[in-house]
Amino acid sequence: MHAFRIRSVVFIFTALLISLPILALIGSWLEWNAASAQVLSELAQTVLPDYLLTSVLLCAGVAVGVTVLGLSTAAAVTLFKFPGQSFFEWALLLPMAMPAYVVAYAYTDFFQFSGPLQTFIRSTWALEGRVFPEIRSLGGAIFVFSLTLYPYVYLLARTALTERASHLMEAARLLGAPLYRRISEVALPLARPAVAAGVALALMETLADFGVSSYFGIQTFTAGVYKAWLIMDNRIAAAQLATLLLVVVLILLQLEKQAQARMRFTSSNTNSANSREAQPAELSQLSGLFIAAWCGLLVFLGFVLPIMLMLKPLLMSDTIIPWQRFLEWSYNSLRLGGITALLAVGFSLLIAFSLRNKADFFARFISQLVGLGYAIPGAVVVVGLLLPVTWIQKQWPETHVGFWITASILGLVWAYLVRFCAVALQSIQSGYARIPHSLDDSARTLGVTGLALLSRVHAPLLKRSVFAAALLVFVDVMKELPATLVLRPFNTDTLAVVAFQLARDERLGEAALPSLALVLVGLIPVLLLSRAMRQTNRAA
Repeated sequence: MHAFRIRSVVFIFTALLISLPILALIGSWLEWNAASAQVLSELAQTVLPDYLLTSVLLCAGVAVGVTVLGLSTAAAVTLFKFPGQSFFEWALLLPMAMPAYVVAYAYTDFFQFSGPLQTFIRSTWALEGRVFPEIRSLGGAIFVFSLTLYPYVYLLARTALTERASHLMEAARLLGAPLYRRISEVALPLARPAVAAGVALALMETLADFGVSSYFGIQTFTAGVYKAWLIMDNRIAAAQLATLLLVVVLILLQLEKQAQARMRFTSSNTNSANSREAQPAELSQLSGLFIAAWCGLLVFLGFVLPIMLMLKPLLMSDTIIPWQRFLEWSYNSLRLGGITALLAVGFSLLIAFSLRNKADFFARFISQLVGLGYAIPGAVVVVGLLLPVTWIQKQWPETHVGFWITASILGLVWAYLVRFCAVALQSIQSGYARIPHSLDDSARTLGVTGLALLSRVHAPLLKRSVFAAALLVFVDVMKELPATLVLRPFNTDTLAVVAFQLARDERLGEAALPSLALVLVGLIPVLLLSRAMRQTNRAA
């Protein structure tokens, strides 16, 4: 009993530690006064309409883009047989390895007025003026986000079409429905919950972005939070903007959960994967080549071309590559990723184990609160973390809390844990879902209880889930930009920060090396996911 009480105290402390910035952000409205009302009024009359309009238009454009790209490719590889189908099943996931801001850096030089593409077109066809719209614009941001985020929709829609549409497609065929009606009236409607969930995830990533919006100069809520805190030096304005963004993200998160629930409901009635319609439909040679060209174009634009555009200035530049500094940036990124992954897995194991032992209302509430972190943009997490630190520093200056949070990696790791502990928790809970409770009952009858149950029974069965959790957190930390940009200590630049700063200074040749390193790291979970998908297909 004493050990259980200690474990409960540690569990509550861990959950509060992770959720404190979120609670502080909500609690900032308790400081509401006349000055706060004036600040909000000034924001509403000046920058807030621009932030709102730009964010809405950006989200609307990205939603349409990822839906068209993700659903079309998912339907293509699932419902039709065409040249290269097995290759595109996993290759279409490759853009997930590309951070959106890296694609933005690569395409800026290529598509801009003085870039090689427009210069070649003007000289070849004797044209004058601009051939393509300015890439550093709202339309350019929609283009970049659509190319890098459509795999969310593709992955979920592909799973839905593979697992849920087969027997209903067969029933429709027996009733005499032609192929186009079976696709438009049976398969695609079944994929709508999956598409909605994928779009919600893509929009949360879009709202959390800072690199693309800052580099392209578009006024989104995330860029506004960053400017309000660091440029305007107004924590009240930053907190209010962050809270508004938090509300939008929570709405998207709720929509994503509802879509996931509808996906589970739909999947409960489908179990005929071996039906005739589970096999892809044969297409004419011309149609097959067209679909293969479409899938190949997305892989080329979303992954291959950005890699080539980053390699070109790296290989052709006369600038001497600062390998020693590159190793320092890599070490900082690896160190922060490793520390955060280790802590996130430890905290998540503790929370998941406590939930398994006693899943009461309080435990479920804390886990859901912790789970909000991944959906909240890094800039919002930073504001929520610095608010209580600023308040404590004002009340008790001798504590030097501000120094420990902002001049060491403590604050940065704390922000990472708030954002990415949810990733580890979800992976470990998925692993726990595959462990029957009867094993716990058998272990208890043999006298194995408490932490011994976790170490001797659960841990060996959770190895893969723990490894996956650590890997996902590690990669997310490596790519995280806004939190790192604000909270990093002096002389602790990471690959993401350096790539952003060099690209912002138009030094794309120097930005190529850290950008390509981030892509290489991001490839690891994508390739593992692709391998898992291929193994699932062979097992089916």
